[in-house]
Amino acid sequence: MDLAVVVSAVFGSQLFWLGPHAVDVASSPLDYTTLSLVLSACWLGALTVWGTRHPRAVGYGILEYRLTLAASFQLFGGVAIVAYLTGADISRGYFLLSLPIGTTALLVGRASCRLWLRGRRHRGAMSARVILVGGADENARVASELARQPAAGLQVVGIHEVSTSSGDAAWDDAQASALRRRLTELQADSVLISGGSLLEAQDIRRIGWGLDPGRQHLIVAVNLTDVAGPRLHTRPVAGLPLVHIETPQFSATQRILKRAFDIVGASFLLLLLAPAFLVLALLVRASGPGPVFYRQERVGQGGRRFGMMKFRSMVDGADARLQDLLAEQGREGTPLFKVTNDPRITPIGRWLRKYSLDELPQLFNVLAGQMSLVGPRPQRDAEVEFYDDDAHRRLMVRPGMSGLWQVSGRSALAWDDAIRLDLFYVENWSLVGDLTILARTFKAVLAPGDTAH
Repeated sequence: MDLAVVVSAVFGSQLFWLGPHAVDVASSPLDYTTLSLVLSACWLGALTVWGTRHPRAVGYGILEYRLTLAASFQLFGGVAIVAYLTGADISRGYFLLSLPIGTTALLVGRASCRLWLRGRRHRGAMSARVILVGGADENARVASELARQPAAGLQVVGIHEVSTSSGDAAWDDAQASALRRRLTELQADSVLISGGSLLEAQDIRRIGWGLDPGRQHLIVAVNLTDVAGPRLHTRPVAGLPLVHIETPQFSATQRILKRAFDIVGASFLLLLLAPAFLVLALLVRASGPGPVFYRQERVGQGGRRFGMMKFRSMVDGADARLQDLLAEQGREGTPLFKVTNDPRITPIGRWLRKYSLDELPQLFNVLAGQMSLVGPRPQRDAEVEFYDDDAHRRLMVRPGMSGLWQVSGRSALAWDDAIRLDLFYVENWSLVGDLTILARTFKAVLAPGDTAH
């Protein structure tokens, strides 16, 4: 995929900008065809050197995309420096056309490959076959998390429980022999230490020594969850593999970058979707009496309240019936005030909600600085009352039109899972992460599935 994308982008830019005839590079012995060959080869080499196709990076998380962007931009930066130092006068149009087209196409190509790979992994193929080693509780915790994310490519095929009686060692020759037998019987290629509460450092080292180098791998789960890769740094000190965890920082640069992204993105979407706004407004008006737009008070950044805008999807005066409906369904004392088979929703409103079209007016909230394109969804005062100290960290950032839990299950997620995903977003924000969530949002809107209500 990389080869097809890079060659097409570079030679396509040459053909589009310079035409089909041979053209020499000014002040250089090269012609553009030779330059395109060299540039394509260097680009593919940079993607390899940066490890964009390493098994640890491919198929899961944003590391693959970050490395692809870094390799592409640094390659072109290097080409620009070489051209300046040698005096070669490379066509700016050719140069500036190849970079954005090629980089965008690379990301799209990687996303396409990832979709295919995720499908295979959901069916149990192309994944590492893992045996968990640890205490019963540790094994259960890790197995549950891996089962939730089959796209990570770690398929649990067996569990080796470590237990110890008073005075006995947790790991001995009998345990080691049993693990080796299970690796053979289950055709496993990885051992994952789910926790170190029962195993000493020398025990983990001996487990690693018993594996077939290059074919079987040792993975150790750190007793830490919901921390993204860029915040983790390992550094061996005197034989100790220390894991440094960067404290979440919300710098002025990050805030400015995110706000600029929101303003540009919301403005572009409002201009692009102006005709759709008109059509949707007419449909809402025809659905029954009441205003076209519905404004509901929500809790935003820092606990400040604001009026969140939507296209009206319910009958007029629907809020007055909420508590009665929740009481009928036995959900008045639970967070996430969702009514099953809500009778207040109009037929047009049900269609708007299924494809999230009722949320589009929130673009005005984004321009006003009350919301962001991506962030934790804003909730009502009554729902915020359920927050514990951890959940209140959701309010550190602007609420978003879409968020991590919206693209990870939508209405099917439980309250605890939704809060956990939102906290992960707050703790590990990045612009690349926002772009990934937006891409997944468009996919969820076009193919909402059964979890969209």
